[in-house]
Amino acid sequence: MPTYLTPQIINAAIVGFEQEKLRIDTQIAELRSMLDGGSTKPTPAATPEAPTVKRRKFSAAARRRMKEAQQLRWAKIRGEAESSAPATLEPPKAKRKLSAAGMAAIIAATKRRWAKVRAEKAKANPVAAKKTSVKKAVAKKATLKKPQKKSATKKAAPASAQAATETAAQ
Repeated sequence: MPTYLTPQIINAAIVGFEQEKLRIDTQIAELRSMLDGGSTKPTPAATPEAPTVKRRKFSAAARRRMKEAQQLRWAKIRGEAESSAPATLEPPKAKRKLSAAGMAAIIAATKRRWAKVRAEKAKANPVAAKKTSVKKAVAKKATLKKPQKKSATKKAAPASAQAATETAAQ
């Protein structure tokens, strides 16, 4: 059974919902006033106002580009030539390049800055720096001894296997 919604029915529904919303807002305001002990008038939060939207600002160059693009679109619609008004194009600015000396100065300054940061960090925590270096040294010694033993056994096994394959081939 299809229901047909006419504009009159839709408008009546909107009016009814708006009245119901107002009734609910007043009830919410009354309940809030009971909590606060204040007035029974609806609070500004209960009746929200339309937020003001800040307009986006375009630069003069952007507005000019938009104008020219719109003029081209209208020219295509009317069937006119590509550009009815000559567009004044400004040459693009040359891209700035950094010289080798400038780059070297920046690199040197950065290295000095980081060296200073590391020096300050070492001064602040000298004990922690020593502990970590000792632990690393111990860990390195332990790891160096283990692989040497394993590598010696690995070299012996392939040699015997190779000799066995040679004798089998003869």
